Amino acid sequence: MTGDLAFIPLGGTGEIGLNFNVYRCDGALLAVDLGLGFGGSEHPEVEVMVPDPAWLAERRDKLVGLVITHAHEDHVGAVAHIWPKLRCPIYASPFTASVLRRKLGEAGLGQQAEIITIPLGGRWQLGVFDLEFLRVAHSIVEPQALAIRTKYGTILHTGDWKLDPNPLIGPPTDEAAFGRLGDEGVLAMVCDSTNAMVEGHSGSEAEVRRNLAALIKGLKGRVAVSCFSTNLARIESIALAAKGAGRQVALFGRSLRNADASARECGYLRSIAPFLSEDDAEDVPDNQLLIICTGSQGEPRSALTKIAGDTHPHISLGEGDCVIYSSRMIPGNERAILRVQDELSRAGVKVMTADDHMVHVSGHPARDELKRLYQLVRPKYAIPVHGEWRHMNEHANLAESLGAIAYVIEDGDVLRFAPGKPDVVESVPVGRLAIDGDRLLRLDGDVLAARKKMLLNGVIVASFVVDGNGRVLGKPQVSAPGLFEETGEEPGQIAADLVRAVAEMPGNLKREDGLLREAARTAVRKAVGRRLRKRPSVEVHLMRV
Repeated sequence: MTGDLAFIPLGGTGEIGLNFNVYRCDGALLAVDLGLGFGGSEHPEVEVMVPDPAWLAERRDKLVGLVITHAHEDHVGAVAHIWPKLRCPIYASPFTASVLRRKLGEAGLGQQAEIITIPLGGRWQLGVFDLEFLRVAHSIVEPQALAIRTKYGTILHTGDWKLDPNPLIGPPTDEAAFGRLGDEGVLAMVCDSTNAMVEGHSGSEAEVRRNLAALIKGLKGRVAVSCFSTNLARIESIALAAKGAGRQVALFGRSLRNADASARECGYLRSIAPFLSEDDAEDVPDNQLLIICTGSQGEPRSALTKIAGDTHPHISLGEGDCVIYSSRMIPGNERAILRVQDELSRAGVKVMTADDHMVHVSGHPARDELKRLYQLVRPKYAIPVHGEWRHMNEHANLAESLGAIAYVIEDGDVLRFAPGKPDVVESVPVGRLAIDGDRLLRLDGDVLAARKKMLLNGVIVASFVVDGNGRVLGKPQVSAPGLFEETGEEPGQIAADLVRAVAEMPGNLKREDGLLREAARTAVRKAVGRRLRKRPSVEVHLMRV
């Protein structure tokens, strides 16, 4: 459809991650952010998932570009996986562009993807879209809100932001620029809802720096601090706290090393000495070592998870050591995080979190900050995104109390702003894909459905040999890892059930391999169901001699 202005979220409403947004103006399409998320307890068969770009990929001839607001994984992490399906120019701030180049380079796409660096607060024209970055504060350097000017009106896409009077690295949110935009007139604001239920203010990075310095100075033994790898202000605070406590600092984890390289490339962390490597850390006395490590979300292959499991090749932690989680739990990751913390505690490590120490502040706006932004921008319409449904509903109520008309929509809804009154005029197909090695698998596809069934109900394999008339020769072999002990009596009992079921079949049916195999599968499934009340995936191997 041409001749309209519309917003189409393809990921990011009703959940925290997978931010993927499309704006349509007179047929031209502009994508904003492309993030990943974790499977969590809802999808135990999946570690990492990304939004399905199929709808947009079919229209990539209309796609003028992809704008990335900042370098957090839930806004940029899917680019290397999805860009080959879109093949459009990418626009980002200097630090975000640096992070992206490394990600795309690791994926073998460094020479293919065009990344255009936009200066902080820069303005540029992209087809029918007049775009401008507005500086905001967040728990990363160079986050940018995006003003999208069109002939129908201006939309403000806030990205992730907060009002931190002293973010330590980078300037505070440019409230004057938001005020000027409000004076100019804003048709709609698409805004972060993560902390819409939190009263007051989100807090300042400066406060965390003071508390980390005091906390780390009093600790003995080895100290490990886990935080989000791109939170450069936090990394700088940890390094300064370590220096004040007479400790050397090593980085553990690839994403931290990449973030450090991008930071120094862009002129950040100049006051911090180069970090030690993992190899170098082995030679530092315990009371003089602090490591900054990945794994704050319990990621299976992260440095901290390996340390907790005592499988890391370069370091171990035990009695008298301490781990500080300078981060929050992303919803869905609670079980994985608590499992790692429990393993650390079992080894005698003291675990400190934001629940009992002031070692983290949110990068998202609490209610007082939301109120302030609405007062500055004064949008006619408000569209809450980036949060769970309860967050977006609360955000909508707050927006309407401040004079805006709010619309809470779902992924795939096409919210047309103009011409006429805003309305959801259609829905487009959306979905999620799981990253499986180098493959992208549909979350609702057969492969992952089978994997989830095997995870929850197990898998059983039965192999047997029959002669030409269908008589079972020898004893069937039954294997059921995860269901029965290999040395237990159950495999033999199931094998006996299988022999009886085959023997009871009519002779003419036993001579058909397909029918015989299906009867065997049914017999095995029933045998397991009687004993375990489970419906496992059953594989039958039939050999006829």
